[in-house]
Amino acid sequence: MEKHQKFSIWYVLLGIWVVLIIQNMIFSSFQVKIIPYSEFLNALNDGRVTEVAITANHIQGRMKTSSGSVDQAQAFRTIRVDPEISEQLARHNVVFKGEIESTFLRDLLSWILPVFLFVGIWFFMIKRMQGQQPGFMSLGKNKAKIYMEDQVGVRFEDVAGVEESKQELVEIIEFLKEPGRFTSVGGKMPRGVLLVGPPGTGKTLLAKAVAGESGVPFFIMSGSEFVEMFVGLGAARVRDLFTQAKAKAPCIIFIDELDALGKARGMGTMGGHDEREQTLNQLLVEMDGFDPQVGVILIAATNRPEILDPALLRPGRFDRQVLVDRPDKKGREAILRVHLKKVKYDEGLDVEKLANMTPGMVGADLANIVNEAALLAVRRGKNQAGMPEFQEAVERVIAGLEKKNRVINPHEKKIVAYHELGHAIVAMSLPGTDPVQKITVIPRGIAALGYTMQVPTEDRFLMSKTELENKIATLLGGRAAEEVVIGDISTGAHNDLSRASDIARSMVREYGMSKVGQVYYAPNRRAQFLPMLPEGPGEYSQATAEAIDKEVNDIIGSQYRKALGILKQKRDVLEKSFALLLEKETIEGEELKDLMANVAGAPAAA
Repeated sequence: MEKHQKFSIWYVLLGIWVVLIIQNMIFSSFQVKIIPYSEFLNALNDGRVTEVAITANHIQGRMKTSSGSVDQAQAFRTIRVDPEISEQLARHNVVFKGEIESTFLRDLLSWILPVFLFVGIWFFMIKRMQGQQPGFMSLGKNKAKIYMEDQVGVRFEDVAGVEESKQELVEIIEFLKEPGRFTSVGGKMPRGVLLVGPPGTGKTLLAKAVAGESGVPFFIMSGSEFVEMFVGLGAARVRDLFTQAKAKAPCIIFIDELDALGKARGMGTMGGHDEREQTLNQLLVEMDGFDPQVGVILIAATNRPEILDPALLRPGRFDRQVLVDRPDKKGREAILRVHLKKVKYDEGLDVEKLANMTPGMVGADLANIVNEAALLAVRRGKNQAGMPEFQEAVERVIAGLEKKNRVINPHEKKIVAYHELGHAIVAMSLPGTDPVQKITVIPRGIAALGYTMQVPTEDRFLMSKTELENKIATLLGGRAAEEVVIGDISTGAHNDLSRASDIARSMVREYGMSKVGQVYYAPNRRAQFLPMLPEGPGEYSQATAEAIDKEVNDIIGSQYRKALGILKQKRDVLEKSFALLLEKETIEGEELKDLMANVAGAPAAA
């Protein structure tokens, strides 16, 4: 990053002080004594005045003074009182002359100096304001942060869990280091590389690692920094960015959150005159105009590739897309080991088990878990973090902070205990479900009064119809337990019902796992990496909509009846585990498994 010297008013004040001291030292040797007019007349009568210069208002000259035996001449100055002084001077044989008094220096100091003073203060204030925000003359300048070769401290060894993505970017590094290998055979590198993937997977970190491995300058800028309220500024910043990049080639330009700039044209409220669209047009022109052999590589990142303008993704622009996906088990283990280098932890820590406990988590989540574990170790007075701290950190990230001080009345605590045990017992009784690790009635987060933690043993990419149905039954096991034991149901199952309904609806509309048929009824595809976006209205008839609703209701009803049957059959296990959970507030999955194995007629699921 370029460094600039800061301007300080203290330098100016110090300079003025030095000038005044030097001026005082120089003029001290040429002091002119100011005397009264009467003293001048006495010196004149005594014959000590040697020469004078007379103006309209002043008399200035030299007179003799006696200092021991040596006569010295003293310069003097006095106010003229007698207009007829010439006769007296002539009578005493004093050489005199008349002068016209000049006021130029006085006028200069009285008028010009204040002007310069105010201009200096104004200039100082403008410089200070430009240090805080861009001035008018710099509105069209890009806001990119520039990291030079020795300032990019990220290497590929600092990025873990995305090995396939790193392999895709190795060619970029080799091209920047040895472009002759590619140009000698007529090959051309992609002008743009688009990193796509969910938030927190390390797209920005991967781009910095490419710059660090290449040893070239790195320009980083967010897509939202191009767009301003003033017309034309975004396009000007794009032009300035590419101009600077060409001057520092070979280099890498990285645009983060490209979707803020590259959204498909025509989606704005102002049509073709939208400032964002003009900025996008300039970016497209610049990508077409620069020569890839110059050594400028454009890398961008987004988690919403489906809304990008098609012109950005055509060959010759962002023609290489690199997926930076959620890490698998090995990737999570590698990421954890990278972050564990920064903290003190127990040597006996089972990193593989910790990776199993974090399915679906990205690099940012894992970094947060390591940090939370270190903070918990300090809070508990330990010198290093152990497995208990890491398990607690995982639970904090998944379910939220424990609320041990939240007071729950005994009746609600009873309902919560049966509810959570219903989830756990149904999950342990059905094949293909995730193993239960912990059951607790300690409130967590904002609304969770209890928590059942299930940890998968491996990463899953496909699920069968039976496994989805068993997952629905597990989610409905909490409400089924309330009905079996208490004979009434509560509002505690609202989140379970929401998740179960989503699974059942997906089975009918997207997966073709119902009597409605092998037809895809979901109207609009959800965002690839942002699954929480709402869906639009369905493009099917009212009769089909009624059939879909009936199938969803049938799936939910059948799985609820399955959960009821399991809990009625294992009522003894439910009651014994209920007493144990109320006593300890938290029980491990192995304890419940052993309890199910020891109770007659209730063998644990294989």
